[in-house]
Amino acid sequence: MWLRDPFQRFFQEGDFQIACDYYNGNSHDPHNPPNGGFTYAKSNDRTIKFYKFWYLSRRAYPGLHDQDVLNEIKFSPVIGKIGLKMRFLDTAYFGGFCQPSRDLNLVCTMHANCCVGLNKKINDLTILLQDWRRFTSKQPNINSHSSWSVPQNCRHLTMEIHHPTKSYAATSSNCQDANNQWRYVGQLKTTTVVTKLSDNTLLKIFGNKISATML
Repeated sequence: MWLRDPFQRFFQEGDFQIACDYYNGNSHDPHNPPNGGFTYAKSNDRTIKFYKFWYLSRRAYPGLHDQDVLNEIKFSPVIGKIGLKMRFLDTAYFGGFCQPSRDLNLVCTMHANCCVGLNKKINDLTILLQDWRRFTSKQPNINSHSSWSVPQNCRHLTMEIHHPTKSYAATSSNCQDANNQWRYVGQLKTTTVVTKLSDNTLLKIFGNKISATML
């Protein structure tokens, strides 16, 4: 639910910015669990390359949702090579039912995350909207400590946090061509990711199958 203009809360230097289920206080830390319900991306070469990498990575994680794939690749050295500046947004401004923003003077958006079941989401979002209407109807001098009365039906869901496969940045002899131009930059479960140094071609090896894509 959008409540305020969020643009003033974005990081000026961030290319790709995403909400979190839980925010640990460090916007640079990839250990923040991302929530794809709210995402801001600048249109530039870095984000284009990142989205191509994200899209290709779905083949390494068949059956996973795009947010789960992001959780797997956010530590990848490919992101650093691309130069993408990824930022995780504070739940004080971009809250949800996992970690509600407690100060209604600050909140920009609220997301019905950590909640399974359409009826539960509708119930709690309806209460949230009622809270917001009460808050906005008050005089400015009495709303300084207002907060949400939700989650209610959604409060008992336990979140599973996915820990991505550890990635490595190293040279691998079996990932080099005759001119020594291919460098190993990451391992995504059964998928080896290498990049060609000369023209930034992304090479992905799926067992015996190889695909190359320009970044």
